Amino acid sequence: MHLFLLALPLGHALTVEPSRKIDVAIIGGGLSGLSTAKQLAAAKKSFVILEARDRVGGRVLNANVTGKGAQELGAAYVAPTQNRVLALAAELGLPTYKTYTMGDSTFYRNGTARHYQDSLGGIPPVGIGSLVELASFMNEINTLASKVDLAAPWNTPNATALDSMTLETYVNSRLFTSDSRALLDVAIPAILSTELKEPSLLYSLWCIAAAGNETGPGTINRLIGIDGGAQDSRVGGGTQLLATLLAEKLGSQNLYLNTPVRKVQLRPDSHYLVSSDNLTISARHVVLAMSPPLINRITFDPLLPASRDQLNQRMPMGALGKAIAIFPDAWWRREGLNGAGVSDTGPIRVTYDNSPADGSFGALMGFIEADEMRKLDSASEDEVKRQIKQSFANLFGDRVDTATDVLVQRWDLEEFSRGGPSAFMPPGVLTQYGSYLRAPVGRIHFAGTETSLRWIGYMDGAISSGERVAGEIMKKW
Repeated sequence: MHLFLLALPLGHALTVEPSRKIDVAIIGGGLSGLSTAKQLAAAKKSFVILEARDRVGGRVLNANVTGKGAQELGAAYVAPTQNRVLALAAELGLPTYKTYTMGDSTFYRNGTARHYQDSLGGIPPVGIGSLVELASFMNEINTLASKVDLAAPWNTPNATALDSMTLETYVNSRLFTSDSRALLDVAIPAILSTELKEPSLLYSLWCIAAAGNETGPGTINRLIGIDGGAQDSRVGGGTQLLATLLAEKLGSQNLYLNTPVRKVQLRPDSHYLVSSDNLTISARHVVLAMSPPLINRITFDPLLPASRDQLNQRMPMGALGKAIAIFPDAWWRREGLNGAGVSDTGPIRVTYDNSPADGSFGALMGFIEADEMRKLDSASEDEVKRQIKQSFANLFGDRVDTATDVLVQRWDLEEFSRGGPSAFMPPGVLTQYGSYLRAPVGRIHFAGTETSLRWIGYMDGAISSGERVAGEIMKKW
């Protein structure tokens, strides 16, 4: 039985007595918090994980399809250069398998669906003028990203100028054909879960630069690509197993679910009291393994430094939803299609074949991003599913109506997420407040995918951030 099915004894208050103080209290049971705990356990340090939800994993979430298998309603893909998440999967004995790409991709543009062989790294067929313009743009933005200081992007050459404008301002000065702009209007929300008008150019370049490792520099091509790109592979059994199996190894006695932390207070004995509604922990160090804007739900005594608080306030969450249509089989494969689609209309603009490795049933997955997600935040579940089916039908035809189920996850509406996959930085934030993102406050430490040096917004970034924080704590011991 996996740990997310276990009922933990949370009905009583617990105060750790001075003689039994915990070394580290970790607030957040997602991959960043769990990876912090993993490193601390290896160093023989005592810890507890306090998780607000009734499960571990954060924005990594499996849904069980009745009588079939798991589908990921949150983070799903692993890729080359994502060394940390691939290492964790291997350690836990979880296989990976390639995203299905055999056959034609689909492009729905101006009311017409066209099928094509993807030979351009994720770029649908458009006019030669648009292709030339896009190629030039991608080369230029990759060159700019290559100059970003990953550890301190505010020290990047011309950082102030790059951070003073939105990504849209830069794009408007480079792209002039309707097709090239339409494709970028799909690509950027799919990468950042924002519209082009929201993030700063410098922040966008930082995310692109971070999409790689020491030997494979980040590029926008990798972010949009399937084979060898960010959508390269999936984890057998679903990615939430990364969290649940790791949590089982760490031990249920170290994990408290349904425990949202309300207050962190520094005591005269230099320990922190970490309090929820029914639990108080005394710890030498505290790790905040959560997105910056969610940190401001916690009361701190003494207060966090003003600049750290300002950073939290100025980093909104991306807007994100995910929809998966379930079928008895992957019928589109018989029609020579691979399930990958790009659309210029409707709530779903990007799709992939999400069928399991054994082909026991068919699944089409679509992302709902940025403004398209916000439009559906107040819609009924039935209306959301109706629009989702129409989006799939635009790309793949009327057989979409044979879906036996449609799974929907609106991360904007989740109490302890309020969007995803991460918080982002509008103009002016990275240069003015970015240096506070990873800087400890006393013995309060900050993890989370936003704080990673590589693969910001991805599972790999979350895991590496936890490893960094654990190392940071050990150096202070």
